[in-house]
Amino acid sequence: MAEAAAGVAVAAAAAPSSVVHDELCMLPFSPELASHHRELAAAVASVERACRLCVDVKASLLSGDRKFLEKNDETPVTIADFGVQALISFELQQLFPSIPLVAEEDSACLRSLNADESNSNELVESISSFVAERVSNSGSPLSHADVLSAIDRGGKDAVSFDPNPATYWVLDPIDGTKSFLKGADDSLYVVGLALVVDGKLAVGVMGCPNWTDGITDKNNDESLAAPPGRGILMVSHVGCGTWSRPLSSEIDQFTTALDAWKRCFVDPCSIAHMARYCIVDSHTWDMMPLSLYFNSTMDQSDPRDENRILLQNSCGGSLSKYLMVASGRMSVFILLARAEKQIKAWDHAVGVICVQEAGGQTCDWRGEPLDFAADQTGRRIIYPWGGVLATNCALHDELVEMITATYN
Repeated sequence: MAEAAAGVAVAAAAAPSSVVHDELCMLPFSPELASHHRELAAAVASVERACRLCVDVKASLLSGDRKFLEKNDETPVTIADFGVQALISFELQQLFPSIPLVAEEDSACLRSLNADESNSNELVESISSFVAERVSNSGSPLSHADVLSAIDRGGKDAVSFDPNPATYWVLDPIDGTKSFLKGADDSLYVVGLALVVDGKLAVGVMGCPNWTDGITDKNNDESLAAPPGRGILMVSHVGCGTWSRPLSSEIDQFTTALDAWKRCFVDPCSIAHMARYCIVDSHTWDMMPLSLYFNSTMDQSDPRDENRILLQNSCGGSLSKYLMVASGRMSVFILLARAEKQIKAWDHAVGVICVQEAGGQTCDWRGEPLDFAADQTGRRIIYPWGGVLATNCALHDELVEMITATYN
C-alpha cells in the first residue's frame, strides 16, 4: 500500500533576515494542498536537526559522564531533552515569533543547581555546545542565557491561554527518555512536534533515530516494510495524509529526493484477536479492560485463537506506539489513565494527527475525541475518560464497545 510521493520542493521557511535556512525541505505534497506547508517544512528541518543532536548526545553518554537529572516526578531528563527543546524553540521563535510553544521541559532544575555552581555550569555548557553544533542560526552565537531562555519559552509559565481556540506548537523533546538512556536498539525514543491551529491539530512531525527494519513484524507484507536504513521521519498534514522517509545521513544533510517519501497507512486487520496490540512498558495487559476478552502473548510464533492476541510492550513512550500504528506495524495502542499520573498533551498530540491522517482513529475509552483544550489556560494536560485508544479504523468501533461494556 506504500506509494511514492508526488510533490514539490518547498523552502524550509521564508525566514526573517536573522535566520536563513539554506537547505530545501522536500515535502511529499504540493503547497496548494497544504495550507500550513511553510510551518511543516520548518518543523521537518528542526526535528531532523534535533534527532542528530540526540544521536550526538547518546554517543557522548557512552563515555560514562552523568548527563541526566531527575525531575520532581522522579522521571529522568537528559541534556538531550534540554538541547532539543532549546534548538527547536529557538528556530521556531525566529521563524514564527507570534506562535507560542507548549513543551515538556523548563530550566528550573538547571537553575536550581546554583548551589553547586560548577555542576550547573558544566551541564549548561554541555547543552549549549550541542545546540550550537546543530541549530540553524545566522546571528550571534547563542549564550548560556539564550539557551536557557529558549528552553523556558516552552515551559509551564511561558504562556497563558484563554478558553478560545488557540494556535500553538506542542513539543515533546524526547518521548521515551528512559529508552534513550538504556541505549538498546529496540528501546525507541521519539522527537515529536505538532502544530495546533485554531484549536485543531494541523501538522505533525515525529523523528525516531533508532527505528530500524529489525523491529518490524516478521511477514512478507510490503505495506508494513520500514523505509531502508536506520531512523525514520514521519510527517502529517491535515487533509494530506501521513508520510515517512529515512532520516537523512550526515553526508546527505537533508534528503531532497521526492521518491524517498512513502505514504503511511494503518494496517487493514478487521479481526480483533488477529490484530497486533501495543502498550507502554509501564503497563501490563491485565490492566486493560480488553484482557477480560483476550489473553496475550509476546511470542509471534505462538498460535493465536479467539482468546489470545499478540502484544508488544517494548521499551518506549507513547509516541513510539503511535508511530507503530500509523506505519501499519501495530493495529492498536491502548493506554490506561491512572489517577496518580497526569496525561500530557505532548505525549499524544503529534501521534494523534499521524494516526488519523494514516487512516486510523483515536479517542478516549468512551469513544470521545481527545480534547487538547481541556486545560484551558496551559494546554498542557488532557483528561481522557478511562484512557487513550488508537486503532486502525477497521477495529475501532468493536474495541470501543468492548471497553465501554467492561470499564467503569
